[in-house]
Amino acid sequence: MGDAKERLMEMFFSEGAILFGRFVLTSGRESDYYINVKRLSTNPEALRLIAELMAEEAERAGISFDRVAGPELGAVPIATALALKTGKPLLVVRKKPKGHGTGSQIEGEVNPGDRVLLVEDVTTTGGSVLRAAEVLENAGAEVVAISVVVDREEGAEDKIVEKYRFIPLVRVSELFARRDSWEARG
Repeated sequence: MGDAKERLMEMFFSEGAILFGRFVLTSGRESDYYINVKRLSTNPEALRLIAELMAEEAERAGISFDRVAGPELGAVPIATALALKTGKPLLVVRKKPKGHGTGSQIEGEVNPGDRVLLVEDVTTTGGSVLRAAEVLENAGAEVVAISVVVDREEGAEDKIVEKYRFIPLVRVSELFARRDSWEARG
């Protein structure tokens, strides 16, 4: 993972995916920086790299899965790329059930006992991805691990590992430890 992870971390800076200022996060917390993984996941090269790293890390951890899932919106391109990379079917978990049609909260077919690798773009407290995991489990799936592009290291890991394997590609401390050298290149 070494060189690929380094390339991904460098792309956070070269692609402007880390912003500084005042931000309110999904968790409701305020932050003086924002990790915009969507900026990377709309870049084909970065998205391909994220999918490759997630597939490698799942394999390295010995995680076997039948389906890839991602909560809307930020994780959908990541889950799609990983589904294409691994050949595994895709599931999209809505924040709320549809108000029309089938009323489903999951797009894609879930069978009882399906082993699901759930992916997310960024975790802060873990609330969003844990809600998605609950939706999948209520549909009969088994969430075998949660893989995230960036863990902000603000409590998500502690909550997630109570029930699931947790695979962060990058921790925010790793990004900031290399920040000065990458910004000097730019």
